[in-house]
Amino acid sequence: MPKAQETAVYTHGHHESVLRSHTWRTAENSAAYLLGSLKPHMRILDIGCGPGTITADLAERVPDGRVTGVDHAPGILERARATAAGRGLTNVDFAVADVHALDYPDDTFCVVHAHQVLQHVGDPVRALREMRRVTKPGGFIAVRDADYAAMTWYPAVEGLEDWLDLYERVARANGGEPDAGRRLKAWALAAGLTDITATSSTWTFATPEERAWWSGLWADRTLASTYAERAVRSGHATEEELRAVSGAWREWGRREDGWFAVLHGEILCRKEA
Repeated sequence: MPKAQETAVYTHGHHESVLRSHTWRTAENSAAYLLGSLKPHMRILDIGCGPGTITADLAERVPDGRVTGVDHAPGILERARATAAGRGLTNVDFAVADVHALDYPDDTFCVVHAHQVLQHVGDPVRALREMRRVTKPGGFIAVRDADYAAMTWYPAVEGLEDWLDLYERVARANGGEPDAGRRLKAWALAAGLTDITATSSTWTFATPEERAWWSGLWADRTLASTYAERAVRSGHATEEELRAVSGAWREWGRREDGWFAVLHGEILCRKEA
């Protein structure tokens, strides 16, 4: 039987405006729900590792163990290797992988972690089954994903609702599910997981520096990124409409009363012993 392969297309790509946010992510701001379960000896698989900042943080927390970071995009792994090397880590390695068909034996890892991954894959239930397969009995499957429809902001700057509508249409046309956060528990149950702790957490951007950073990266991403190219090429938006959405982000960022919250769903599942 042939291996399953990824059918979805990664919406964001790896433009600088995307990596600006990906390299900001840490274990503390993106995997806090998992950290209390880590032990120094653990072997961890970090799926969709991107530039490797969370991967490196996890490696520092398992000094007697090892972390393997994998990503579907080969090009980003050099950035991840540089991140780990720059921090002097020797207990981390990286490889290309498809979460639907992981090239590891059953019961290999103590923890299998994925941050902002299942929203972009073609079959999240099959992905979770694979994650469960390579997890040791008694080990953890840990997943965190954003939920775009649950994002909320103030004030209601004209154009930001257009951004949300556009992003969700582009992401779904690419084969993903942008409102993944609310679905994680349901997907885990469908994948046969039973010991599931479901939680949520947020990123909040409200200070002048946070508003400038968050609005700036989305304003830039809307004009120059794989997401922007696909939005135009697939007929979801014109370049003029993208410029209007980018301008709305800039306007929101200038607002002294601006506030933006990104809701994430989280599941920490223990594989039966």
